[in-house]
Amino acid sequence: MATSLSLADVRARWNDVLDLVEKSDRITWMAFFDARLASLEDSVLTLDYSDSAKFGGAHGYSSTRVKQEELLLSAIKQVFNVDLEIRQIP
Repeated sequence: MATSLSLADVRARWNDVLDLVEKSDRITWMAFFDARLASLEDSVLTLDYSDSAKFGGAHGYSSTRVKQEELLLSAIKQVFNVDLEIRQIP
């Protein structure tokens, strides 16, 4: 599905997405809050966590991120009214 949503659009409202996630599940919010929005191409949003190690080690939420991806996708759908896929770079 093609979308006219841009990476800049997502960045501008990313806190809205995270706020919805936090209202549902704080652990899931913690798993995604440090993601860098790397790209949005062909309805695939790429989240990069390479910076999560900058404070002395990665937070270790990678398994939680995979399990809780549906909650993030639901929040994205609520904020932007589009269906995206998520690609995660550890």
